[in-house]
Amino acid sequence: MSLQGKSAVVTGSTSGIGLGIARALAAAGAEVMLNGFGEAAEIEALRQEMEQTHGVRVLYHPADLSQPEQAVDLVKQAESAFGKVDILVNNAGIQHVDKVEDFPPERWDQVIAINLSAAFHTTRVAVPGMKARDFGRIINIASAHGKVASVNKAAYVAAKHGIVGLTKVVALETAEQHITVNAICPGWVRTPLVEAQIEARAKQSGRPYEEEAALLLGERQPSRRFVTPEQIGAFTVFLCGPDGDGITGADLSVDGGFTTH
Repeated sequence: MSLQGKSAVVTGSTSGIGLGIARALAAAGAEVMLNGFGEAAEIEALRQEMEQTHGVRVLYHPADLSQPEQAVDLVKQAESAFGKVDILVNNAGIQHVDKVEDFPPERWDQVIAINLSAAFHTTRVAVPGMKARDFGRIINIASAHGKVASVNKAAYVAAKHGIVGLTKVVALETAEQHITVNAICPGWVRTPLVEAQIEARAKQSGRPYEEEAALLLGERQPSRRFVTPEQIGAFTVFLCGPDGDGITGADLSVDGGFTTH
């Protein structure tokens, strides 16, 4: 599927799911604005590698998405550089695990800001251009935790449920145009965020890392296989293409059966 002539912003795309999505969009011919944290030299090497491999422009913006004005500037800079933003992927996310009575309020605020509010701020400035051109694709990376809950994840679960709600509202507001707004709800994906959770569990239990990873899958993901960033990337490309035009307002599970039981 070709996305030549399209331009995309992918938040949180210097690693994990976001990087998988950015690579897939670039491979399909889209220009891409990367965003995320990391070592400057490593990010520049990644940007150059994607440009050279796929023959498209790949740029980088260091926006801290906990700051609304920086989230807005990310989209505006992409519009200035590419001339438009056709595809917006709201992927950036962080996690904190604690019982609700022990949950630090500042961590709640940070999780909500990055996982939910940032998507509102990028969306509100991207939609006008999409409406003017009668084309747009907004993909919000929610989670299986946008549909179900787990203990000790109050902020994350609240934010991901909020992302699903935001997706449905914006889909309704843009339904009469060729703009689609969908949420992808992955199960366990082996990303730095999930690896940190596995490491914490292994430290607490004393079990080897890989054994703890298998136990994590066994608890909630019937396939007993991690979803991959490449699979999420391929699905994103499909939703961004013409065959995805009839899908909007959906919360789409890619979770190895996580939410089936």
